[in-house]
Amino acid sequence: MNLATFSPRRILVCQLRQIGDVLLTTPSIRLLAQRFPAAEIHVFTEAKCAPILEHNPHVSHIWTVPRSLRRALPLWSRLAATDFDLVVDFQQLPRCRMATLLSRARVRLSYPAPWYNRLLYTHTHPPRAGAYAAAFKAGILEALGITWQGEAPEIFLTDEELTAARHWIQDAGLSPAGFWTVDPTHRRPARRWPHFAALIGELSRRMPEFRALLLYGPGEAEEVRRLAAACPPQAVVVPETLLALRQMAAVMRLSRGHIGNCSAPRHMAVAVGVPSFTIRGATSGGWRYPADIHQDMALDLACQPCNHNVCPHGHTRCLTDLSPEAVAQAAMEWMQRSA
Repeated sequence: MNLATFSPRRILVCQLRQIGDVLLTTPSIRLLAQRFPAAEIHVFTEAKCAPILEHNPHVSHIWTVPRSLRRALPLWSRLAATDFDLVVDFQQLPRCRMATLLSRARVRLSYPAPWYNRLLYTHTHPPRAGAYAAAFKAGILEALGITWQGEAPEIFLTDEELTAARHWIQDAGLSPAGFWTVDPTHRRPARRWPHFAALIGELSRRMPEFRALLLYGPGEAEEVRRLAAACPPQAVVVPETLLALRQMAAVMRLSRGHIGNCSAPRHMAVAVGVPSFTIRGATSGGWRYPADIHQDMALDLACQPCNHNVCPHGHTRCLTDLSPEAVAQAAMEWMQRSA
């Protein structure tokens, strides 16, 4: 098939997880909508990621697949009965491959697949090597004549969500644009910087007006409360209950910026248009959106980036040896530049 003249009516985009990766897929969704304005775009993902895509004007339908095979059977049946012309599989996970197979689309596009998956895809194209993560993903779309031109991740918040976030911020004793969100947790040891309490203390000492709103995910509340207990009490606020995903995005939108580990909230900051500062361990600089208001910091040891979840050397010096004083200085310079 000649992809130069291909004009799909219904497109299925497969990005099962994680939350940050779904955010990084939104530029590709926008690009597909611009290239094929008459097409419906459906997205296949996990339920926990679906809120990222709500109210997105480029998305016609969100398919959320249950983990249980029995509960997923009706979904597979409906998906197989939907007439897709194009599938773009960004992940090649088993459930993505199942969706691709059942779609029976004439064009099934992905990155170059292992030998055991090659027959599943009609077309492949390599991601853009060495590029920002969203551009890396969008490289697959070059097979369709689509090129990433700096499009950022995006989430579409409603006026009602922003109004509710303003009320939440006021109830928390904060004011819009008067606080920073801080994401001090990560389930992967090689991506979790251990000095956030000291950093908040240092920033509070240098900037008495500094206020940090600590973000956390499911099961992380006690960890964050212990961290907050080690911070100057006037400098830190901990949400009493877990913020829902879109609620967190709306609150971040009304902050001055975001500081944290290399995890989903850094991509959320880009999506809502506030500055971000990330402390890197195992990950590379390819996760940073290429704009001055988005910065990261790393020790740049010889073993960085390794992209491991657990340090193969058993020490995570890339994180432990990065001092809170050095990070505070770099963060303050970033704050001044992005003000």
